[in-house]
Amino acid sequence: MSNSYFRPFETSLSQETALAILRESTQGADDGELFFERRQSETLVLDDNRLKSANFDASEGFGLRAVHRDVTGYAHSSDISEASIRRAAATVALAAQDTPSRLALPPAQTNNNLYPAFDPTQEISFAAKIDILKEIDSYVRNLDKRVIQVSAVISASCQDVVILRPEGDVITDTRPMTRVNISVIVEENGRRESGSAGGGGRFELGQVVAPDDWQPKAREALRVALVNLEAVPAPAGVMDVVLGPGWPGILLHEAIGHGLEGDFNRKGSSAFAGMMGQQIAAKGVTVLDDGTMANRRGSINIDDEGTPSGKNTLIEDGILVGYMQDRQNARLMGVEPTGNGRRESYAHAPMPRMTNTYMLGGDSAPEDIVADLKDGIYAVGFGGGQVDITNGKFVFSCTEAYRVKDGKVGAPVKGATLIGDGATALQKIRALGNDMALDPGMGNCGKAGQWVPVGVGQPTVMIGGLTVGGSST
Repeated sequence: MSNSYFRPFETSLSQETALAILRESTQGADDGELFFERRQSETLVLDDNRLKSANFDASEGFGLRAVHRDVTGYAHSSDISEASIRRAAATVALAAQDTPSRLALPPAQTNNNLYPAFDPTQEISFAAKIDILKEIDSYVRNLDKRVIQVSAVISASCQDVVILRPEGDVITDTRPMTRVNISVIVEENGRRESGSAGGGGRFELGQVVAPDDWQPKAREALRVALVNLEAVPAPAGVMDVVLGPGWPGILLHEAIGHGLEGDFNRKGSSAFAGMMGQQIAAKGVTVLDDGTMANRRGSINIDDEGTPSGKNTLIEDGILVGYMQDRQNARLMGVEPTGNGRRESYAHAPMPRMTNTYMLGGDSAPEDIVADLKDGIYAVGFGGGQVDITNGKFVFSCTEAYRVKDGKVGAPVKGATLIGDGATALQKIRALGNDMALDPGMGNCGKAGQWVPVGVGQPTVMIGGLTVGGSST
């Protein structure tokens, strides 16, 4: 597969032919597009100073879509050719067989340039990446004699997108992504615990494999593992909880963010459906979804329908003021698209998805918020979680948390889970720190079987009366 720019109209078929087929497919439809994609990705995993796996994947293909009201016709293929697109068109055109419609206006043009347009998989040699992974392994082991296992991962990818619209516009984007992850296992007196850290974004691979970038991640992974060596069983019961800044925003993303996506609200399946303009959160709570942040993991110059990414306010001072929209749901709800129409690949149709979702900070000092916690949990790291979109109920596991009594941070706790529902948690926010931070760039979001990179963020937050699941009382 070529390292040059992705130009399907120069290498696979003529633009005029593709446009003619697209227009035939969308005749009588509300909207549609021909989406071309080329993707290259590489992942190297070093485990205990041995190369465990080295994968390089390359793919390309197209997706053809026609949208008529709430019906979508979609077909895709890994073969970019006139014959394959014509076969796809025969299926897609069935979506607009009833009352014809007029095509929606095309997406606005944009000069967004949020990240460099290049392929980071070609930036550093394979041998050099192996040497860096071995250097990470050696560095971590030399930090503490209790380290018994180190796993390090370097990954890079590039997604090239070309979108052909029925009116003839061609919209393109080249999306790089890089990341380093480090996991550590330590042992003391027969007890083993683990810790991990990592991150990246849409920038050069050289940035995340530089020592001044990965060494702090290595120290953080070790710190979390050593903290867990001292952890005691988590308490159980209803108590106040303070969430740390940055990555704990994943709880906001899951418990609240999905419920503010347009399709769930149009269909009435979200816990927030029909609540536009109402007070759904405590005063002072403002939540945004912003795809326009430079180099961030969840940022996009354009979404996968060609709409420019946006900085969209969802909740303002506790009041619901907006949903995240793709073109179809925006049209059906009588509002404007927000640049949130995303898809995992050419094999998937777009739908409303988050980009970088975060809560703005308040005016409280973080240490004062913790000092006000009389009896509860201070959670600064999260692992996996589950959410029911229809009612907002969530369960999240903590990877780093501490017992707090009378404002004093005590022993770390192990096995803590936070249980609640997004709508109630929003109303029970009692304090917002002045330390809003974004995560280090490690989030992936799943919806309807599709995965896309995202970002999260928040300040230190106190929430009253969450259920904490643990093994002690």
